Amino acid sequence: MWTILIVSSQLGDRSKALAKAYRRRGCEVVLAKLETVRFDTTAPAGMTFPELGSKLPDAVLVRSMGSGTFEAITRRLGILHALDRLGIPVWNSARAIERCVDKSMTTFLLQQAGLDTPATFAVEGLDEARAIVGRELPHGPLVLKPLFGSQGKGVTLIRSVDDLPPPDQVADTYYLQRYIERDGPPYCDVRVFVCAGEVVEMMIRRGHDWVTNVQRGAVPEIVPAPMRERLAELGLRAAAAVGADFAGVDIVPAADGSLQVIEVNSMPAWTGLQTVARRDIGEAIVDAMLAMLRARAARAALHAGVPA
Repeated sequence: MWTILIVSSQLGDRSKALAKAYRRRGCEVVLAKLETVRFDTTAPAGMTFPELGSKLPDAVLVRSMGSGTFEAITRRLGILHALDRLGIPVWNSARAIERCVDKSMTTFLLQQAGLDTPATFAVEGLDEARAIVGRELPHGPLVLKPLFGSQGKGVTLIRSVDDLPPPDQVADTYYLQRYIERDGPPYCDVRVFVCAGEVVEMMIRRGHDWVTNVQRGAVPEIVPAPMRERLAELGLRAAAAVGADFAGVDIVPAADGSLQVIEVNSMPAWTGLQTVARRDIGEAIVDAMLAMLRARAARAALHAGVPA
């Protein structure tokens, strides 16, 4: 059977549950932090892995990459790029992760794909940010987000130029997005979980904080049936726009009735979603990856002219 490398910075319960699911299906599994994978030009493939040595995995599942210096993150992404170069399927690829981690690129790709997403501006320098805020505030408040960030951390509502933080607090990079007017409190948004071109599950997150993250107290709820088809379409289109094999797509129902796609997460958590899901999300990811590997093996066998 196949050897699967699960990459996670914490190696917590979700990663261990994924490993168990793969093993139940006959796979060999290695759980590792990406920082422990080495480039090694003396090895046959140019890299080595914990427990595997110079043996290559058949596929890689990236749960999380962890924090680090610019140099460390660049090296870790380089490992994922190298695996892709060697023909190893990586979910998600370095390219998809780069597109999603950089929120400015995500919104660019969403807009280019024709999806409704709030007006967005990403600039360097406080003077540039002040110019944007001064120009745009007559149309309504803006939201400042960390260019690289998750779980609603560092998200700030900008109602005046004076609300902008100093450059050293945002690495001199200002990512500003039009605030979406919506009903509330309580406020809500939707997370759609997509894997391998299918919607696995979705949830409403409802809370008294306008930043509706479960980590900030929002409560997961089941999405009513009449909303699901349209949300599923948007989730699939958003994941395809960034090239993600699996993703958590965040959508905000605006007060004007539109559905605004605001973010695509290439390393999504699903603890909150699992509380209202009808399917085991980890099992769905495992089954989808193994189906991909079976299809890949069948194509290779057909090309070689031998039975799969």
